[in-house]
Amino acid sequence: DCVGPFAGAAVTNGGNPASVRSARVTLCFTRRRSQAPRDLLDRLDEWKSRFGPSGAGRLERLLAAITGRKFAAAGELIRLHEALLFLRAYPRNKEVARLADAALLRFAGRIAALQAAGADLDPFEEPEVSGIAGTSLSAVFSYEFARRLTLRHPRDLEIAWDRYDEIDKLGPILARILPLFGEDWPVEAHAPFREWIAAARPRGARDLAWLLERVAALPLAPRGRAELYETLGLPLTWQFGARMSRSRLRLPGRKLFCHPEPLLRRGDVSLARELEGPTLPVRRLPRPEARRILGLILDASAMRFRELYGFSHPDEAGVFHADAGRGVEIYFFGVPPEWRLPLRAYHAGMFFKNGVPAGYVELLSLFERAEVGFNLYYTFREGESAWLYARVLRLFSQVLGVSVFSVDPYQIGFENPEAVESGAFWFYRKLGFRPVDVEAAALVDREERRMRQTPGYRTSKRTLERLAKSYILFEGPSAEAGVWDNFRVRNLGLAVERAARQSAAPAPGCESSSGLALVLSLIPELTGWTKDEKLAVAKILKAKEGPGEARYLRLMQRHPRLRAAFLALGSRTRAS
Repeated sequence: DCVGPFAGAAVTNGGNPASVRSARVTLCFTRRRSQAPRDLLDRLDEWKSRFGPSGAGRLERLLAAITGRKFAAAGELIRLHEALLFLRAYPRNKEVARLADAALLRFAGRIAALQAAGADLDPFEEPEVSGIAGTSLSAVFSYEFARRLTLRHPRDLEIAWDRYDEIDKLGPILARILPLFGEDWPVEAHAPFREWIAAARPRGARDLAWLLERVAALPLAPRGRAELYETLGLPLTWQFGARMSRSRLRLPGRKLFCHPEPLLRRGDVSLARELEGPTLPVRRLPRPEARRILGLILDASAMRFRELYGFSHPDEAGVFHADAGRGVEIYFFGVPPEWRLPLRAYHAGMFFKNGVPAGYVELLSLFERAEVGFNLYYTFREGESAWLYARVLRLFSQVLGVSVFSVDPYQIGFENPEAVESGAFWFYRKLGFRPVDVEAAALVDREERRMRQTPGYRTSKRTLERLAKSYILFEGPSAEAGVWDNFRVRNLGLAVERAARQSAAPAPGCESSSGLALVLSLIPELTGWTKDEKLAVAKILKAKEGPGEARYLRLMQRHPRLRAAFLALGSRTRAS
């Protein structure tokens, strides 16, 4: 999801989503109206797609009835939780939001009752639903994630000793921390690792907190500490109490945006029109507020088993807030200079719907081209997915000047079964994305022709898998068509490595050892550029290490000769 997968939002490809919903509703009304838990949940699910003036008060009565009902199975409680959270993010009115919140606040008690009855709680650790109040998860987190989570929740995180099958990996690290451990571990068959840790840590301290503190004290650079800790593959268990959980995680004090009218669907959204729309209000957060938001984003991401590069290494000095409208707020930021990528500008963000974390985004940008990773959490994929995606792209077009958006094959189904099942390709295609591969483009033409000829036609799984082998692009109204089709940033790196075999000399005037300077060394005509063009390159090199990478991108976008050189070096035809 990135670090983990960025699967597209769940859609019905090639068909009419409204007709699917209507069929579901008709089926539900033909059932005998019992008050069994499953029937109540079916009725609650219906309200996730029923907006508008009809049915006043019925949803509120249903929520009140559900509050007093018991659910005896983990699957039923999961369905209840996700439906309540959706209705809290997309409420018809304030009373629906209040009732949904009230039910979610009591969820820890429901889980405790389920556990007391001897039910299996393992289903609550699935990534689609993890983080519910009263449950727990076990995961291997990176050093930065583990360190920051433990600082925020010292009583709730601990080493999952019962799930650690490679405990011998602790040996080399403990030998660097405990002076006499080297007398035991190298020569004994079964060194008592936990006993050594218990003897060394202060009374009352937790094993994880002690270990992280000692790793942090080692005389190593930040990357070295991270690499050392991550060799352990150390599983952690996080207990979600009544207060800190996905059930209750909210942005504080947000004005509620209610949905008395039907939600915006994909057909209501024009990505091209959105990119040319009014600018979104953006503000930089002061440091104290930035720290609070980054902590909340860390929690929301870790609860979903998600680690994003930018969430692990956020630039605290450059956290921004954008009001996207309709109750959606986007927080975004880059990474500090020591964690930046060699060539592309990096930005990450999380978006919230009525204060509820709804998903995240990652952008890797070069000149006017941005590779977009977008993940809408499963809970909210029946909401305004297309509009939200378009709004996110509008924001980054505004702040970074990017106008060409690329989606990696993984997001649309390449070695990603979930994206294939959800029809992720058609989500993007119907917004205007096109495959850059000639064979995939011909396949799209064939499928769209069949859809026009045969109402209800659905693309087969095998065809979706073939379509997922191609990158897809969207070119905004101001973009130059086709020029980025064959570009891959990897081609630049490979060209540098091939040149290194021949001991290529650095380009004149480029003393920097940065990745950008290495690519510049491959441009033979650079010596013939004008003085102003060379000075502009020097400014770009300096901006890469500056306070934020937006200026770096803007300067690149104003240098047509540099852009042409990068395109030539990085395009598939030249690289081959």
